[in-house]
Amino acid sequence: MSVDTPRTPFYKDFVLIQLAVIIFLMDQFSKFLVRDLLLYRESFPATGFFRFTHTFNTGSAFGIFRDQNTPLILVSFLGIAILIMIYRSQRVPSGLLRLSLGLQIGGAFGNLVDRLRLGHVTDFMDVGAWPVFNLADASIITGLVILAWVFLVAESGEADGPADYGGYGWCPVCDGEMLTVTGGWRCSVCGAREQLASEKSGQEWFGDRAL
Repeated sequence: MSVDTPRTPFYKDFVLIQLAVIIFLMDQFSKFLVRDLLLYRESFPATGFFRFTHTFNTGSAFGIFRDQNTPLILVSFLGIAILIMIYRSQRVPSGLLRLSLGLQIGGAFGNLVDRLRLGHVTDFMDVGAWPVFNLADASIITGLVILAWVFLVAESGEADGPADYGGYGWCPVCDGEMLTVTGGWRCSVCGAREQLASEKSGQEWFGDRAL
């Protein structure tokens, strides 16, 4: 991609920001309800495979690193900064990457606010023999799984670019990056498209016109 093509600043990615805010609000509201409606160590229902159990955690997700609240506050800030750096490292972040980062940032802020306000994290999702966790923990783990898939699976599956099929590595119209789409590639900047010759009889598509 042309070095002059600007990246979208993190704070202007309203879809990612909105997702992070939604996760944060859902996490904080669910914790508020648990603290308000259940006594400490009380469960609803009293028995069963899945219960809501009011407890708290002075460690990391799923009870790891107990009684390390202050170091974990610093780790939370560092983790959020790393996630923002990952976003900035991608000139055109994919939808899955934005989903992953939104889940993780929203969850990280949810647990961080608990640590700063309460000195611990409220947990309540009690599933079988699994350690009690909360919505923020689930969002962070889900986001990490998606992030691993994006970098370990999705990128390796998209290793073949347009040049491997006689196409363009960069857009011939604006020099923008050509992204892989169904049946060919699309410019991330101007929207120009190129399709595989085997699928479109050698035609190259730019905008909505076939050449």
